[in-house]
Amino acid sequence: MNVVYEDNHIIIVNKQSGEIVQGDKTGDTPLSDIVKQYIKDKYNKPGNVFLGVVHRLDRPVSGLVVFAKTSKALSRLNEMFRTGDVHKTYWAIVKKNDIAPEATLTDWLTRNERQNKSYAHNREVPGAKKAVLSYKVRSVSDNYMLLEVRLMTGRHHQIRCQLAHMGCPIKGDLKYGSPRSNPDGSISLMSRRVEFVHPVSKETIAVEAPVPNDRLWLALAGDADRQ
Repeated sequence: MNVVYEDNHIIIVNKQSGEIVQGDKTGDTPLSDIVKQYIKDKYNKPGNVFLGVVHRLDRPVSGLVVFAKTSKALSRLNEMFRTGDVHKTYWAIVKKNDIAPEATLTDWLTRNERQNKSYAHNREVPGAKKAVLSYKVRSVSDNYMLLEVRLMTGRHHQIRCQLAHMGCPIKGDLKYGSPRSNPDGSISLMSRRVEFVHPVSKETIAVEAPVPNDRLWLALAGDADRQ
């Protein structure tokens, strides 16, 4: 487990693809339990450790996850996430396509619970929720592009669904149209950066996660940094 930021109220962890943030029907040990054990061991805490989950990442996605270590931080962070005061930046490696260098995408998403999948529509349909994100092309290779994505809404599988609807499925994401899986079962989407005003100290917290140690990730990220 890689802790990238920690203070008395907050802990931010770089999640690996394949880890679940909270317990689910698989019964696999969630990241929240691992973080609790880390806090218990580090500070020799007796009894139960408080840890609040304020947001989640899909299992095959990697990157930054913010947890609250106190109830005060949890309630304030929940409100900040709800009002969009926590600014999250995602990086995605997608199929190369002829798209605008940067744009805002607005779609209407419906969710199929049985398939655990969302579907994008160009107009409002019954049961749909409005989904808005902006993207910017950061670098391009022969077959792939690195996109920087910012969410304006938080819908189920929103980035995966909207990028696929644009004709740019995320590398390795079989559920949304990628032709092949990644060898490690991940999809090439990460929570790259998070920035917010600390709910207690009021200082600006800005944290960035390193890209996965993968040849394509490192090449595209290197090109992006040189621009």
